[in-house]
Amino acid sequence: MSDIQTRKIGVAGRITFRRPKALNALSHEMALQIETALDAWRDDPEVQLILIDAEGDKAFCAGGDIAALYHSGRAGDYEVGRQFWRDEYRMNAKIADYPKPIVSLMQGFTMGGGVGVGCHGSHRIVGESSQISMPETGIGLIPDVGGSLLLARAPGQLGPYLGLTAGRLNAADAILSGFADSFVPEEAWPDLIAQLEATGDLGVIAEMAQEPGTGPLGANAAQIDALFAGETLAEITAALRADDTEVAAKALKALMRNSPLSMVATLELIKRARESGDIRDALRAEYRFTHRAMADSDFLEGVRAAVIDKDRSPQWSETLDAPNTAAALALLAPLGADELTF
Repeated sequence: MSDIQTRKIGVAGRITFRRPKALNALSHEMALQIETALDAWRDDPEVQLILIDAEGDKAFCAGGDIAALYHSGRAGDYEVGRQFWRDEYRMNAKIADYPKPIVSLMQGFTMGGGVGVGCHGSHRIVGESSQISMPETGIGLIPDVGGSLLLARAPGQLGPYLGLTAGRLNAADAILSGFADSFVPEEAWPDLIAQLEATGDLGVIAEMAQEPGTGPLGANAAQIDALFAGETLAEITAALRADDTEVAAKALKALMRNSPLSMVATLELIKRARESGDIRDALRAEYRFTHRAMADSDFLEGVRAAVIDKDRSPQWSETLDAPNTAAALALLAPLGADELTF
């Protein structure tokens, strides 16, 4: 059985993740299959919309298959990861710019590479179990797959907060932050899918949508804006240390866990994405980091600590109090002939 199923049902092009035991982790082959389907349906008059969902109740897609990238990187083969990221980012850009509506239904975990598939479409649906995050700074990477642009578009300072802390969003906070559009109770999803397949009428989403309420991020947004207003990691860390509230303490604890090198680069990527506002510019900047990630960043050490050995004790290359800004910016420098192209 393929890890991705693509088919046409009614007026819908259907893409379904089918790796529930692996939390629908996105492999290189799966990314290529999604792109192939999008290319085939772009000018197909029978397809009015694209519908992306996933099997299982735990995850829409919990991210890229980083264990495979780790093993190739440890063996000294950096090209495996580079080719995966090039193809994945090209697919992300096609979703963001697709000429037909793309509806995603994101239950459970939607993280990293899952965000790149589910959160760039036109109609992004979440439910009771949804947990969306960009957790890359915790494994020595940066919010990629266009995630830096999503973070840049988030209101106030929620983007830097989410990028640095790797915080998770429930349905209400995902909508507040711009990672989703509508809350539809998950028991209604089969009926929603059936109606979209039969009619292509996107108005049914609004008819089934409900108010998601206020999430923890929304409740603390004003305080987060104040704490994360600093332009540098050092300024933000100082603000968190000077504040004695629970919000600040939790955020500081998260920053102490994550890669300082990655967090400095993340702030720079969000700044650049705010200035540009273009998905391809964001992906190009992210690729500069990931192209170099295996050789020059904390990525392999981060994956080792989180996924391989699971000791949760990464030995980061920099310290939170005195991170090397120049080293982080060097990871974002132009790649010359190796620049990402679309």
